[in-house]
Amino acid sequence: MRKKEFSSFDITAAVKELQPQIANSRVNNIYQFGEKTVVLKLFKTDSPPIRLIIEAGRRLHSTAYVEESPAEPPPFCMMLRKYLRDSWLRSIEQYEFERIVSLFFETKTGTLKLVVELFGEGNFIITNDQNVILQAFEFKKMRDRDIIRKVVLAYPPPSGKNPFNVTKPELEETLKNNGEKQIVRTLARYIGIGGIYAEEVLLLSSIEKSKLCKDLTTADITRIFESLRILLNSVLEGKFEPNIVEDQDGSYIDVLPLKLKRYEGFKALSFESFNAALDEFFLHVTAVEKAEATVEVDRLKQEVKRLQRMVEEQEISINEDERRTIHDKQIGDTIYAHFQELQTFQDQLLKANQQGYDWKAIITQVMVAKRTGKTPMCYVDSFDSKKLALNLKIDNYRFSLELRKSLFENANDYYEKGKRAKEKAQGALLALNESKKKLSDVLLDLKDAEQLKSLKPTQIVEALAKRKEEMASKQWYEKFRWFTTSDGFLVVAGKDTVSNEVLVKKYTTAEDFVFHAEITGSPFVVIKTDGKQVSEASLSEAAEAAASYSRAWRENVGSTDVYWVKVDQLSKSGPSGESVPHGAFFVLGKRNWYRNTLLRVAVGVVIGEKTCFVGGPINSVKVKTKNYVVIQPGDYQGKELLQMVLRALTAKFSKEQREKVGKISIEQIREFIPYTKGIINLKNA
Repeated sequence: MRKKEFSSFDITAAVKELQPQIANSRVNNIYQFGEKTVVLKLFKTDSPPIRLIIEAGRRLHSTAYVEESPAEPPPFCMMLRKYLRDSWLRSIEQYEFERIVSLFFETKTGTLKLVVELFGEGNFIITNDQNVILQAFEFKKMRDRDIIRKVVLAYPPPSGKNPFNVTKPELEETLKNNGEKQIVRTLARYIGIGGIYAEEVLLLSSIEKSKLCKDLTTADITRIFESLRILLNSVLEGKFEPNIVEDQDGSYIDVLPLKLKRYEGFKALSFESFNAALDEFFLHVTAVEKAEATVEVDRLKQEVKRLQRMVEEQEISINEDERRTIHDKQIGDTIYAHFQELQTFQDQLLKANQQGYDWKAIITQVMVAKRTGKTPMCYVDSFDSKKLALNLKIDNYRFSLELRKSLFENANDYYEKGKRAKEKAQGALLALNESKKKLSDVLLDLKDAEQLKSLKPTQIVEALAKRKEEMASKQWYEKFRWFTTSDGFLVVAGKDTVSNEVLVKKYTTAEDFVFHAEITGSPFVVIKTDGKQVSEASLSEAAEAAASYSRAWRENVGSTDVYWVKVDQLSKSGPSGESVPHGAFFVLGKRNWYRNTLLRVAVGVVIGEKTCFVGGPINSVKVKTKNYVVIQPGDYQGKELLQMVLRALTAKFSKEQREKVGKISIEQIREFIPYTKGIINLKNA
């Protein structure tokens, strides 16, 4: 049977490998794929970016595969970003020997803990430093504990005793107390190592797994205890032999941190690390599951039919409201067109009623007069005695005229009905456009799902493998903020104090130009010259970047002063020998100034074989695409601003182009807008 989830042994091994790799790393971003899969993009100085994938109820490991980010991050992902983005991941721990992992983050508001449950349906829980629950993927009340806000997190009852703490006398006593039970079941449950590793302990001990506990000798128990310690010590000391076990048909059936006796005779693929083995194993398993999935296709087909019905009904409703708008207005106009004769007619009827004639008699006389062809009697079609209204037919329009109201009031009623129908049609049109967008999105999802269903697992793996290769080939500067100038020079900027320090110390040479805004909280911006003459245009664009990505943007400043120097003018010692803070440098000698540099950035779309967003100073974006907008400091922020930019960029696109852009994550735009805050400059948009 194919492995589907982590065992406690797997978690112990994975966490042991991960701790030195991810400890003290910066959380650059967070992504969510599917319902319960989260990826933390981590940055560590002098190391490639680390992607930690966590699937609640199933797995946790680093991954080398890069999936296409969703165009719209789900609400849970946005919540995680709110709490954890730009924090420092300090450590990762397994809770006891349970399938529970805790990640500890240092944030601006204090220490937060992300608790990941890798058993059952799984869960993500965020707590503060007092272990009080702040947020969770799923809140619920259970028999033994509750996952609700403002309550101290309680862990589930242990699945067994922690094997690392079990002594030989404790093991012997437990086995004696379970005399009528099989040894394999007792081991699996009592010390929580699961069936696979319980069987392995017995294989190493040369004891039949179906043997009853009461039949064990003292020597048997000693061998069991020693075999258990061998497995535990291998994991504890990191003596791993990571491998994936293959079935005869080449399919993956298990992934392990150690080579197990139970799989002797099976083909095993070896890996440098257990995390790498986990990554490869779950990639293949997930690919097989996707290729086998038909439920998703059926669900999407049903959703398409539902949305198509909704669109059709909304279109009918809008057409009816638009017809009603015109019809009611024309009735009002008709009343005014025949105002004099209708007014005289209404006055005659009301006068007759005041003289004592009942309405039935009056209308009888009207209908007799109608047969003679007298106007306006010939307009009367019928009489509604309950509403005291004449049902008229004039100029091919049938409508009701209430005798209790004046002609002005009757006409105005129809005009108001027309206005309400128009407003209803306008509101329905917005709903229709939203339904059409949802239908378009679901049709694309259905197309992708059907293509995925038709693919073989190997094809899916190959497609993802290409993304792994792309990730491996990323350039050093992609860890920073960067762009190429209109003249083709590479410009690289720090994102924070750590990357500022690394950029200047490790990647800047004597030939390069280093820019900085004259304000606390500015990045260092470096033009990589490669020994070539740098144009004034490139210098100006680098100055614009230094100004725009500084704190001046956050403070809604329109312009600021910027200077450039050479790297040998930067020192880590102040004028009197005092040290300079991390990420900052003392400037020696002459500064070359760019006064009153405007704060503005451009974001554009390049549509081609690979559609993507580009950003940076205006002139650097202009040479790459005509489809761009200019953003300056302002008060719109976050997702609202990103959506405004996306709408402005796609407003003039064809449907096909909009579909291409719609497949790109809107989060890519965030990378180009300082503090994700600003306003679109419509004059330059």
